[in-house]
Amino acid sequence: MLFVTLLSLKPTATPAQALQRRTEWKQPQGMKSIAEYWLQTNTPSVISIDEADNIAPIMAATMPWMDIFDITVVPAVSAEEGLKLASQMMPQT
Repeated sequence: MLFVTLLSLKPTATPAQALQRRTEWKQPQGMKSIAEYWLQTNTPSVISIDEADNIAPIMAATMPWMDIFDITVVPAVSAEEGLKLASQMMPQT
């Protein structure tokens, strides 16, 4: 299952704090990183796309960052998978 995490830098945090912590951070077991983008904005400033069997490793990954970022996690599907699911849900005529 894919999860997209949107991280927005809190007003009380600095990019330097986030960068320092990121250099030391290790991904939890059970989570596979698909992509991570650093944006030139604060809302969000990072987009992370990860794969996991359930939400537990995603929660473990986001907890240490809650003092620096406001975090939103949403489940996602690829466009290909979404189209396949949509075609299965459409009534057959």
